[in-house]
Parts: sequence; C-alpha cells; structure tokens
Amino acid sequence: MKKLLITFILLSTIVFYTSADIEKDIRAGLKHVTVYPDRAQMTHETTVEIAAGKSVLKLGGLSPYIDAQSIQVKGYSDFMILSVNHQNNYLQNLEEIPEIKSIRNQIEELQIKVEDEKAAISVLNEKRAFLEANRSILVARQTAPTTEQLKSMMDLYTVSMDQVTTSVLKKNRLIKEYEKQIAALQKQINDKAGKAQLPSGEISVSVSSEKPVTGKLTFAYVVSNAGWYPSYDIRVDDITKPVNIFFKANVFQNTGTDWNNVKLSFSNANPWIAGTVPVLFPWFIDYYTPIVYNVMKGKASGVARSEAPAVMMEISADREMAKAEEAMPVAVEKQVGETTITFDIAVPYSVVSDGKVQTIEIQRTTSPAEYKYVTIPKISPLAYLTGNITDWARQSLQSGEATLYFENTFVGKSYLNVNQLSDTLTLSLGTDNSILVKREKRKDFTSKKVIGANKTDIYSFLITVRNNKSTPIIITLNDQIPVSSNSGITVEASEISGGKLNAQTGQIKWDLDIKPQENKLY
Repeated sequence: MKKLLITFILLSTIVFYTSADIEKDIRAGLKHVTVYPDRAQMTHETTVEIAAGKSVLKLGGLSPYIDAQSIQVKGYSDFMILSVNHQNNYLQNLEEIPEIKSIRNQIEELQIKVEDEKAAISVLNEKRAFLEANRSILVARQTAPTTEQLKSMMDLYTVSMDQVTTSVLKKNRLIKEYEKQIAALQKQINDKAGKAQLPSGEISVSVSSEKPVTGKLTFAYVVSNAGWYPSYDIRVDDITKPVNIFFKANVFQNTGTDWNNVKLSFSNANPWIAGTVPVLFPWFIDYYTPIVYNVMKGKASGVARSEAPAVMMEISADREMAKAEEAMPVAVEKQVGETTITFDIAVPYSVVSDGKVQTIEIQRTTSPAEYKYVTIPKISPLAYLTGNITDWARQSLQSGEATLYFENTFVGKSYLNVNQLSDTLTLSLGTDNSILVKREKRKDFTSKKVIGANKTDIYSFLITVRNNKSTPIIITLNDQIPVSSNSGITVEASEISGGKLNAQTGQIKWDLDIKPQENKLY
C-alpha cells in the first residue's frame, strides 16, 4: 500500500511539471524609433526558438514608462500568440543592463589591481624594515668590520633600499592612476543614477506551437519621457537670391534606456489625442434669473425674479486648446500621409537617456522669396527685412524657433509661425543697419488752441528714411494716428503725404521704393 502511494505522488508531480508553461527570457534588439512631439514608439525584433506546447517568452530590460495600451506583438512562423502581458519588474532594475554591468566589472578589475599593488607595497615595506633592522645589528656588533666588509655592506644596503624605494614609488603612482580611472568610471555610473533606481519593463508573450519551430517576433510600444521639436536655420546670402531653410529636429529622451545605433523617424502626429469626432450637444439659452434671499429672523426664504435687463446665459463645454559647397545633410525620406508627415532618417543614430537635446537636420529647402523691409519708427528706429514665400505649404514646415543668417552673418533669432491661413508665409530676417529711420516731432507745427468749450491739439511729425545700401530697396513704413472712442473727440489726419489710412485702426502705411544713397521725407 505504501508503494502505491509513493508511485501516485511521483506520477502527479510529473504531470504537474509537464502541464506547466515553459518560461524563457529572450533578447530583442531595438531596431527603430518613431519620435512624436511628446513621446516615442519603440520597435524591437528578434528570432526565437519555440518549443512544442505552450511557453512564455519574456522580453526584459525595457523602459519603465511603457504605455501598456500601445503594446503590439507580431509573430512570424508556425505558432500562435495566445496573450501579451506587461509589467514593471521591481526586483530587476535597469542597473543590470550590459552597459552598467560592464562599467562595474571594469571598476572591480581596477580595484583588484589596487589591492595587488598595495599588497606588493606591504611586502616591500617589510623588506625595507628588514634591511634597516640588519643595518642596526651590523652597527651594534662588537667586532668592527673591515673597510672591504663595510663597503660591501653599504653597497648592498644602498642598492636594496634604492630598489625598494623606487618600486614603492612606482606602485603608488599606479595606484593613483587606477583610482583616477575608478573615479571616472564611477562618475559614469552616477550620471546614470536615475536609471539604477528605475524598475525594468517586461513584456511577456504566451505562445503555443504543435512542434518546435524557429520564429520571429516584433515588439512595438509607446513610451513617455521622449519627444522632439522643430527649429530652423534661415539663411539669405543676398536679397536677390532665394531663401535657404534648414529644418532641424531636436530630439531628447529620458526613458531609462539608451537608443544605440537605431533608425529614427520624426512624426508630427499626436497619438495621445483622441481621434473620436466630437459631438455637438444642444446649446440652451434662457433669461438669467439671479437668486435673491430674503433674510428674516436669521433665516433665508423666498425667491424673486429680477427686474434687471434680460441677459443670455451660455452653457458650453470647455475646449482644449556659401561660397564653397556645404557638406550634404543626412539622407532623409519624407512620408506625407493624409493627416501626418514623417521624416525617416537613413543613417542610424544613438541617443542617450540623459534628457539632453540632440539636433538632427531633416530637411533643406530653397524657396524664391519677395524681400521687403518694414519699419515702425514710432516703436523702433530699425528697418526689419522680411521674406515672403508663396509655396511654403508644400515644404511640410512646422512652427518653431528660427536662427537667422544674412550675408553669412548671424543676425538674431525669430519665430517661424506656420499656423496661419494666408497663402504667403512672411519670414522675419532680422534688422539691417544700412537703412536709417528717424521720426521726430516738429515743434513749429505743433500747437494747442482753446475756442470756447472746444480744445484743439495739432501734432506734426517728420519721418526720414535713408538707404545707405548699394542696391535699391522696397520698404513699408508704418505709423498711426489715434482712434477716438468718444463721440465728443474728433481726430483728423490733415496731411499724410500719400500714405494709406485705415480709419478703423488708425494705421498709416507707405510702400516706398528708395534708390541707393537716397533720402525720403514724410
């Protein structure tokens, strides 16, 4: 009876282990990253050996900032994917990734070398103590040594002590060098201290196969703590030549894992914004009826309708608001979809998880432009060069900061705003010191008069524009007169020298053609 019981237990154990799923840790290299303005999609690929039956494949060492809803796993071979699970493993942090482990191994090797050198120095110090002790014994002997014996002992002592001292110095220098290398390696680990505290992201894939097969798996998921934003270099060599626009992507990431030698794509899509079409709910209006409390004996009671003028109350939901040829840029393929634009970089890049910005040029275009100067002397005595581009919509530009270069010289920074409905994109290209503008008040034509109850103020200004350039220019001159908001005040522009007055805004505009070395007065 005892024998049968033992046999039953053994058979049950065998059945239990046979029915359990086989777990296997796998590695999948990061192949491609699509960077969005506020996150990134990571894509891994790997080849796996899948055993017959059910098994669980675990991909670890991933970012802890994975959006679980975004995980996609695809398999290629004669097997079936049963389920996909995600978790953060707090027992294994990102310190255990190969890069950190390699640095720690280097530190351990250097520490062993330091211990070896210190042990050797200890032995040499013992030897020095032995030599010094024997010297004392020789000096204390009753029988005085002969001259030859004394010379021989002194030579031996001197040579031995010299060897010991020299060896100790060399080993101390080696120890300092090793400690310096240890400090540098430790600094690298300290720079990644944040990673050391982060858990490791894991994706577990449960698969089933009727027979052992070799298959391929791809993993794709979205992580936060990464993104990119556009910036531009806008260069104008001469106002007779086109505008050169250098479109750059500024990428950053602090996902907890480095992107080593991967293909990058930059997309202007916003995958986190819901794509569901919003619904218009009924918009109700009514007379506004304030609640009036009649306070009687410390109690509030009664509600009365206000006799105030009717006010419409609106109920609505909140809304979210080059002389020599320059080096060629990296090859980039632009994919224009129905709703998004993606720039695929041909050359692999490495982006470290340190939050630092890395700039990559993704597009270089040349556009014909109409150049025109603009000046507002009431506010600033400077003339601003602008370039008007008509085919800007085809260049897939996005709003961003622009660095301006005119005639191969840095002239300042501006902002490229593409969120406009106009067919013409106006680029601000900085100021030009070759154009002088002056606005001065003419005292002889300024006066104040009082006739009865009426008071009249007269102001006169003289605006001078001079072109010191060797080429003619087109410049728009802007000024203004006040606009009355009171029926008792009347404003008249008695003389504007051919300018165009906008009566609603009070703005006066002159479009001028000025020859080289010419002055114009207004």
